[in-house]
Amino acid sequence: MSTVVTALLSALPLIAGWAVHVRWLRNCLNTARRDPLTGLRTRDGFTRRATALLKDPRAVVVLADVDKFKRINDTYGHAAGDALLKATADRLAHHVGRTGVAGRLGGDEFAAVVIDDHGPAGDLLAVLHGVLARPVDGQDPAVRTTVSLGWVRAADFPGDDLSGLLRRADEAMYAAKQGRAGTRRAGLGWLFATVTGRRAGRTGARTDVPVVGVAA
Repeated sequence: MSTVVTALLSALPLIAGWAVHVRWLRNCLNTARRDPLTGLRTRDGFTRRATALLKDPRAVVVLADVDKFKRINDTYGHAAGDALLKATADRLAHHVGRTGVAGRLGGDEFAAVVIDDHGPAGDLLAVLHGVLARPVDGQDPAVRTTVSLGWVRAADFPGDDLSGLLRRADEAMYAAKQGRAGTRRAGLGWLFATVTGRRAGRTGARTDVPVVGVAA
């Protein structure tokens, strides 16, 4: 047996061990990028996938916030609140499909990038709003709420990155929540930035900036 063959055979266990280690590291990374409650991507995992999807001119960025979520927790308990978050996440992920991505940014706030193949995005988001407002299966029908949605078509703001588009969607979502409109599209007007890129009322936001205009 040649020296080369002998060396290769000797290296096989090391190669196999390294492959197992790499697979383990990949699984750990994937787990870290998934929210343990909802199974959606965390902010880091969502950002990576969403940024890639924004190259598609059909991309629509969506921000969703559960209305009066604290009241659900206070009235029915955290288990009911968790079930509501899980149901919201499952429905959002199903609606987004394999071509898009959904993530939980924290608390009761979710984000998604949808590839709009079916026409007016407003119709798509109206359907999603209705789906998210359904009672949770297997739970007390009283444990229900609505979800306010803000959205923006990436092609309307070609100079914005994901952070900028989420900021616009956040402004629109806040307007929808305040006006009880359900869903709102970010307006084409100028966005008045805050210190941290958050709307008024968010932690770290400035208080001396005008409200951003939105269009229904």
